[in-house]
Amino acid sequence: MATSLKKREEIENQFKWKVEKIYKNTDEFEKDFKRLQEMLPEILKYQGKLNEEDKLLEYLKLDEKISRLAGKLVIYAHMKHDEDTGNSTYQSLKDKIFAYIAELSSKQAFFVPEILSINEDTLRKSLEKEELKMYKFMIEDILKKKDHILSKEKEELLAAVSDCMQGPEKIYSALSDADITFPEIKNEDGEMEELTEAKYNRFIQSKDRAVREDAFKTLFDTFKKYKNTMAASLTSNVKNFVFNSKTRKYKNSLESSLKPNNIPVEVYHNTVKTIDDNLDSLHRYVKVKKKLLNLDEIHMYDLYVPLIDTPKTHIEFDEAVEIVKKGLNPLGEEYLNIFTKGIKDGWVDIYPNKNKRGGAYSTGDYDTMPYVLLNYDYKLNDVSTLAHEMGHSIHSYYSRKNQPYIYSDYSLFCAEVASTTNEKLLIHHLIENEKDKNKKLFLINQELEQIRTTVFRQVMFAEFELITHENIEKGIPLTGDDLCKIWHDLNVKYFGEDIIVDEEIDIEWARIPHFYWDFYVYQYATGYAAANSFANSILENGKEKVEKYKGFLKSGSFDYPIEVLKKAGVDMTSPKPVEDTIKRFNELLDMMEGICDN
Repeated sequence: MATSLKKREEIENQFKWKVEKIYKNTDEFEKDFKRLQEMLPEILKYQGKLNEEDKLLEYLKLDEKISRLAGKLVIYAHMKHDEDTGNSTYQSLKDKIFAYIAELSSKQAFFVPEILSINEDTLRKSLEKEELKMYKFMIEDILKKKDHILSKEKEELLAAVSDCMQGPEKIYSALSDADITFPEIKNEDGEMEELTEAKYNRFIQSKDRAVREDAFKTLFDTFKKYKNTMAASLTSNVKNFVFNSKTRKYKNSLESSLKPNNIPVEVYHNTVKTIDDNLDSLHRYVKVKKKLLNLDEIHMYDLYVPLIDTPKTHIEFDEAVEIVKKGLNPLGEEYLNIFTKGIKDGWVDIYPNKNKRGGAYSTGDYDTMPYVLLNYDYKLNDVSTLAHEMGHSIHSYYSRKNQPYIYSDYSLFCAEVASTTNEKLLIHHLIENEKDKNKKLFLINQELEQIRTTVFRQVMFAEFELITHENIEKGIPLTGDDLCKIWHDLNVKYFGEDIIVDEEIDIEWARIPHFYWDFYVYQYATGYAAANSFANSILENGKEKVEKYKGFLKSGSFDYPIEVLKKAGVDMTSPKPVEDTIKRFNELLDMMEGICDN
């Protein structure tokens, strides 16, 4: 009989993150929130005075002080909320600080237009002064965006309506997370069980084909009932982004997403093209899976079923820590010491409890520890999740220790690299050291699935995004039926002639929340490819490459992401990182077929 989840207060403190290191209680939070409210109006005293060197420096220091305080408040509020989402006190804290962040953005809106109004030669001379040198890259970056920055009044207006512009995403979230419910289906024991988004991931991997087919059809048939609403929500979100792009005078929405980080649009297009040119590898995977599953025909709902049963494991958390450390051993003693310190110092909230947010993530800010939320369930996948999220947190640790506040956050383009490098090193260690044939096959399949879902699948998502944005930019309206056809055709292209592309899959686009974060998903693929390159070089060349890699971890955003990666030895303007990932995919297929043929 399944045991019920413990309440938050029933979890021992040693298994909880030490959020009290930020604020001991809500009274301390409220004092700092009041302090933030008192400090914020001070910003406006500098409006119209930034052409004076001393005033510019004063403003930058005050702005940092306010932003760091706001960051602490945000991290505390969202962490306390996620510990127990049913606690109304923490829901209120989170709502209050997040609403105030919009006001903060509005007050800061004059800064960029005013910087752009200063004579560039005068400004650059000021930036050579010792006390202002630190801000040179940040302000040079603003000057590069001059053609896309609006007047103070327009910037204030856009900041003020930013919450309204997020309406489509909020509507989608409310619909998909709260309002849509699914019927019951028969589970593997022949019992009726309610289908949920969380349970779907279990059902679609079931060895019982009837269960995964039923789950697949039930889930997507339910989404299909909301096709028109979902289409209106998604296309409205795209229109908002296209509007912002045009308002800021970019050539198109893709450029407006990539250019602020100095990422050439060719990186996006080259990533899509490199995958399109190598789809025969994915077609081969489908063919191998069909053969090894002994299926007369393979359907979309067969893609996630493991070729080998998941090993029956019960891995205690302390054991998981040791497994991860062995996998990360190539990163050296310093890295492992930080990892161990993080576990001991209370970075990690380990076990699930009633009303705790699901999933896993890394969080934290400049003046807090890095933190990791887990819902550890003693499975091998949870071990991998620990490696992944600690990769994020140690990246943050290095970055914040080595960069000033303004450059301490790494870019979204680099966000998944360190976490995935950890995963790559761990799975490589597990595969290389596994002697049991079935367990080895299971691990090989795990890495194949990582590449299929993180590279091939996300690039398919990226193609869908590009098509939808380009259509709307041309003034071509997209209905639910149009979106379904685009999605269907992409699945046919990506998975090849060996698979039956079931009509239910056509509505899958409506299930992907990432489409509300414009041109975000391709970064999963580029991040994975960069991580694959780092892991390969670390395993092949050892200490020298580890130091280069740690240089990447320490870089934050002191330079543009493409340059940060290039300095560490990974050139994402070249197709090589993606090609090398496909090469690894084919090597894994060879290993799998070799084991199965013996």
